[in-house]
Amino acid sequence: MWSSFVAILLKEFKHIFRDRGTLILFFTMPIMQLALFGFLDQNVKNLPTVVVDQDQTRESRELMDELRATKTFEIATVTNDPKQARQLIAQGTVRVGLIIPPDFHDKRARHENAQFLVLIDGSDSNVSAQALAAINGLVAQANLDAVQGTGAHPIMSAQPIVLFNPEGRTANYIIPGLIAILLQLAAMLLASIAIVREREQGTMEQLLVTPIDPVGLVLGKLAPYLVIGIVEMALILTLMRFGFDVPINGSLLFLFATAVMYLFALLALGLTISMRAQTSMQAMQMAQMLLLPSIFLSGYIFPVAGLPRVLYYIGRALPATHMIDIMRGAVLRGAGPLDLLPSLLALAAISTVLVTISIRGVRKLTM
Repeated sequence: MWSSFVAILLKEFKHIFRDRGTLILFFTMPIMQLALFGFLDQNVKNLPTVVVDQDQTRESRELMDELRATKTFEIATVTNDPKQARQLIAQGTVRVGLIIPPDFHDKRARHENAQFLVLIDGSDSNVSAQALAAINGLVAQANLDAVQGTGAHPIMSAQPIVLFNPEGRTANYIIPGLIAILLQLAAMLLASIAIVREREQGTMEQLLVTPIDPVGLVLGKLAPYLVIGIVEMALILTLMRFGFDVPINGSLLFLFATAVMYLFALLALGLTISMRAQTSMQAMQMAQMLLLPSIFLSGYIFPVAGLPRVLYYIGRALPATHMIDIMRGAVLRGAGPLDLLPSLLALAAISTVLVTISIRGVRKLTM
């Protein structure tokens, strides 16, 4: 028995060490997960903020300084037009808008209640909750200082308005982003075995010797999965709207057009993985390695504002990050192509790069 055990044991170890790609993935995945979980911070910092300063006095400037001192807000724009503030929030350029009325200084001088308006983007419930808590803390500290300093009654208050998801429903926040994650999971896993399956079945050599154009080969491999991805998105949107009662405020045509571009990026990436992998198992492991960063670095679960700079830029290079921004912007805020142009351009650039890489990979195989 022991001799059989030792023989099989040595044989299995030889197989494991022979497949170095799978072995590297086996040790890389826990290290990557540890790094992701270790560096992720759910505390929101430096939220882009627009301030509508209609008072333009020393008191309004002091309020902006107090806002910066919280480290939660980063003033990106100062204007005197309240409509611009709401527009910037709808575009996703800023997450918070502070509107200081023209009588703010006068009311504080008379020790009356000087109220200012706070507009908060509710499409991200985690961010909106922490932004609201920071504003309330700022007001409470300012009133406490006033009472302790002069003995006067509290002289400042905030009127918060949560836009786009005022009820704070988790489904409204989670499901639009979940669509991007589900599409990535299905598209990449399907495409990642497209070439390696041909290799395992022994038909790869026959495919390569045929007079087929590399672009035609790539498009032919991607097109069936693209159709499947569009059908899956239609199914998920239907369940989201009628099963979970999540309103779709944007254009469905815009959402599906964006999904085509997104799916092309995912399928091209999966095809590139398939060309590099030796087995279906290895291809699926490589695809799942890219799934984890897409979940944790895209803003799907954890706020992007809490990411370290290095992880933030890695997240911006992932197609899921921009698709989640587009889905939440279009579904919850009713944003259109012009409002979401930066995310659209980034997604288009990533798609172009990935499709080009996959075409070049096929050309190398056919040479």
